[in-house]
Amino acid sequence: MSVVRPVMPVLADHGPALRIITSATRESLKPLGLSQRGRSRLWVDDHEWWLGVVGFTPPRTTGSGLYVGAMWLWHDVNHLAFHMDAVRTGPESFRTEDQFTPPALELGRQAAAQVTAPRKTFPDLRSVARHLTSRPVRQGFLWDSFDTGIAAALVGDPVTARDHFERVPREDPLAPWMVQAHEKARELHAVAPDRDAVTAWVVRAVDSCRSKLGLDPVPPLAIS
Repeated sequence: MSVVRPVMPVLADHGPALRIITSATRESLKPLGLSQRGRSRLWVDDHEWWLGVVGFTPPRTTGSGLYVGAMWLWHDVNHLAFHMDAVRTGPESFRTEDQFTPPALELGRQAAAQVTAPRKTFPDLRSVARHLTSRPVRQGFLWDSFDTGIAAALVGDPVTARDHFERVPREDPLAPWMVQAHEKARELHAVAPDRDAVTAWVVRAVDSCRSKLGLDPVPPLAIS
């Protein structure tokens, strides 16, 4: 059974570790167009229908680690999540300001380097569809099939889309979120040959998700 890993909100703190990490990450990520989520350790790279998500998660002791991943906004949830395999670095512990500043700057540089990879991999929906459909099918990874089905349907490949949507209900519905995933997969399976209908479904989901996350509205989804 696959579970999408939600990005846990990091409570704001006001210690020197947060101040140093914030300064380092702003220097590295703001020039790339990423935005900080309030005063948290979370940053997003907004691409309208998907997000790059960067989290400078603290270890059990004071300091910071780094987690970078991608989120498909057609999931329509009210929290940041990693729907693509994330890259994890660290953690780096804080002992003194002088000791922690160099690793904090390095974490910022690594974050900047890592967010450029999904930008190159997912410049448009066709690239997403090629990437997702090329992955080996993994038994028990329900969301892999769900996301691949959506991407295939959006680019006009209903045969592949239906094949992947059919895999979703094969997972035993052991939790309410799985029941909901089954229902969505069946709904999308029925309209998979109708690209406009799938696009309209995704547009509604993306708009709703962006609203829940407090992101600005965007133009209608562009398929290219």
